[in-house]
Amino acid sequence: MPLVCLGLSHHTAPVEVRERHTFPPARMSEALTALRDYSAVREAVMLSTCNRLEIYSELADYEEGVAQLKQFLQNFRHGAVADLDSYLYTLLGSEAVEHLFRVATGLDSMLLGEAEILGQVKDAYIAAQQAKSVEKTLHTLFREALNIGKRARSRTGIGQDSVSVATAAVELARRHVGDISECHVLVVGAGKMGTLAAKRFAALHAKEIIVANRSAPRAQDLIATLGRGRAIGTSEIAPVLVDADIVVTSAGASSFLLTHSLVAQTMEQRLRPLFLVDIGVPRDIDPTVAQVPGVELVDIDALKLVVEDTLERRRSAVPRVEALVLEHVERFSQWYRARSAVPLLSALTQKAEYIRAREIERLFNRLPGLSERERSLITGSSLTIVSKLLHGALVRIRERAIADEQTATTQALLIEELFELDTILRTMVSKS
Repeated sequence: MPLVCLGLSHHTAPVEVRERHTFPPARMSEALTALRDYSAVREAVMLSTCNRLEIYSELADYEEGVAQLKQFLQNFRHGAVADLDSYLYTLLGSEAVEHLFRVATGLDSMLLGEAEILGQVKDAYIAAQQAKSVEKTLHTLFREALNIGKRARSRTGIGQDSVSVATAAVELARRHVGDISECHVLVVGAGKMGTLAAKRFAALHAKEIIVANRSAPRAQDLIATLGRGRAIGTSEIAPVLVDADIVVTSAGASSFLLTHSLVAQTMEQRLRPLFLVDIGVPRDIDPTVAQVPGVELVDIDALKLVVEDTLERRRSAVPRVEALVLEHVERFSQWYRARSAVPLLSALTQKAEYIRAREIERLFNRLPGLSERERSLITGSSLTIVSKLLHGALVRIRERAIADEQTATTQALLIEELFELDTILRTMVSKS
C-alpha cells in the first residue's frame, strides 16, 4: 500500500490557480468524506493554505489511487483548470514523508521558517481525524510531522524573530513600547502589509485598533475580519493621532499623509511619546517628523535590515533542520517497513499460542490431581519456552522487513508455508 503526496504549491502554480484550488474550512469535512468513498484511497489528509494544496494518502494501488485523487480534485475544483496536471506533483514513499516534514518545519515555505504552517498542518490533521479519514499510517506520519516541527523551532533558529516587513514593524513597536495590550494603535493602509500588521496587533490584544484607508469600505472589511476596532478614511487621521501610541503606515501615498506640522501640532496636545513606523513605498511620513520632540520614526530601509538579518539567521539553521528531517524520515520509514511484518508476526505468535494452550489443556486433563500451584508452574514454563523459541525469529523477521522489504516478503512466504499460517493470515486480513 503506497504512501503518496499529490499537490500543487507556490513552487508549481501561480496564485490564480492556487486560489481556485483552496478548500475553505467549511468544505474540508465534505471533501474528506468524499475522499473516503474512492475505492483505492485507504487514508487521506488534506493540507490547504494560501500557498499550497496537498493530499497525503495511503493507497491500495498506486496508479489507480493517484488517478482517483486527480479525479477528486477535478470534481471539487473552483473553476475550470484544463491543464491541472501541469501544476501537480506526485511524491511517493519516503519522498512524500520528507516533503511533509520539510513543510512542517518551514523549509518549504515561501517565507523560510514561517510560524503559521505548523498550526496549519495540525489543523489539517485534526480535520481528518474528525472526518475519520485517517488510520494508523497517517496518524503516525502526522504526529511525527508535528513533533519535528516543534523540535525544529525549539532546537534551531529556523523560526526565530519576525521576517516580513509588517510583522517586523509590529515586533519593533512591541520592543519599543512594551505591553501592546495597553496601546492605542493606528494602521494607515488596508493593503497586504497593513492587513498583516493589523492582524498581528490584534493577536497581541492591542487596546484599540483603528484602520485608516483611502477607500473606507476596504478598511471596514479589514475591521470586520479582525472582529474589533474602527475604520476611518485617511482624511480623518488628525483627530485620532492625538490618542495613538503606535502608528504603522503602509499606504504608499503620492504625498505625505503625516506631515511635520501635523505631527508637531499633535505632540503639543499630548504628554506621552509617539512611535511611528513607515513601511510605505513611497513613504507616507515626512522624514523630518523624526526631529519632532517625543517622536521616534522608523522607515522601511531600517526594517529591511532587520528582516534580512533575521532571514540570514534562519538560513544558518537550515542544515540543522535538514538533519532533523532526515533523522525523522528514517525513523518513520523503519516503522513503515516493519509494519509489513506485523501480520506475519501476529500469525506466528497466534499459532504458537494455540498449540501451547491446547497441549497444556490435554496435559491437565490427563493429570487431574495437579494442585493449582503445579498447574501455574507448568503454564508459566510453557509460556517461557514458546517465548524463548520465537523471540529470535520474531526479531529477525522485523529486522529483515526494515532492512530489505523485498527479501523479507520472499522469506515471509516461506515462513507462511513452513508453519501453515495461511488460514490465520486470511482470517486476520478479512477482519481488518
